[in-house]
This record gives sequence, structure tokens and C-alpha cells, in this order.
Amino acid sequence: MSAELWIVRHGPTEWSRNGRHTSVTDLPLLPDAEDDARALAPRLEHLGPTLVLSSPRERARRTAALAGFPDAILDEDLVEWGYGDYEGLTTPQIREQVPGWSVWTHASPGGESAEDVATRLDRVVDRARSTEGTTLAFAHGHSLRALAARWLGLPVSDGRLLRLDTATISVLGYERETPVLLRWNS
Repeated sequence: MSAELWIVRHGPTEWSRNGRHTSVTDLPLLPDAEDDARALAPRLEHLGPTLVLSSPRERARRTAALAGFPDAILDEDLVEWGYGDYEGLTTPQIREQVPGWSVWTHASPGGESAEDVATRLDRVVDRARSTEGTTLAFAHGHSLRALAARWLGLPVSDGRLLRLDTATISVLGYERETPVLLRWNS
């Protein structure tokens, strides 16, 4: 197989810098984050992707545009994990009520389940694998970590093993017929 899925986490927002869980809240990039997004352009200009996708959230769309892909197709399947009642809270704040809480291991009241996230990210994997050439996707921290786990055939919860910083590029591909991480968090 030759399909590759290049994934880009959006640049920093005020909430991502402060560790606040952000799914549906549509925050802009911080001013210096726009520079981070522009810095992605020379690293992606040679790529010539067949398909370019973006989460519809402003932070992902703006990162795509500044990285040289203003016409990315908006894909609801790439939105961030829905945190429900935990939207805007930090992990330490949540753990005051639910000791040991993690999005990877615990429910988020009013939010998405791991199964819901897997279902929509499996559609992204299928779309990338059925595209001749390279797919490039701009999205969010937890959703992209979960996407990588699904690419590898692992449960969403294994995304917890993959740290992903803002404004980084990762590449999912194959070694022969086996799905692998070709590059991570670079």
C-alpha cells in the first residue's frame, strides 16, 4: 500500500496553552501561533497532497490556510473529542471531582464516548486509505492521537501513548502492508 496520511495539529490557542479542554469552543489561534502555522508551509510545500481536509474549527482552518492550504475540505469527522461538561476545564480541575480522570479512560458527561470517536475517525482512515496518493489533515490534539491509534488498528485509548504538540506534523503510512507511524510530533 502506498497511501499516506499526513496530520497537522493546529497552532496554539489561549486554552491549549493553559491546558483547558477545547472541543466545540471555537477559539482563534494566538498571534504568535500564526507564525507557528506559517512555519509549517515550507515543510509541506513539496507534498502535493491528493486530498486536503480540515476540522471546521477556526483554529484548524486557520492553521491550514497559513500553512498554504486555504481550500482544505472541511470534515466534521476531524473535530476534537467532545468533552461535554468538561469543556474549558483543565485535567486538574476535573480530577478534583473525578480522581484519576483522563479522556482516554473515563467518560466525559455530555460528551463523546471513545466508541463515538472511533466511529468517526475510522471514516477518516477509510477516506485516506481509499485516496490515491497523500491525504493531509489539519485537526486537534486528542482527535489526531486517536486517529493515529485507529490507523494502527488500535483502540482509541491507545492514543494516550502518543504525545502531540501544537503546530506539528506527523505521518501515518505503511511498511509493506502493515500500518505504521512514519514520523511523529515533528
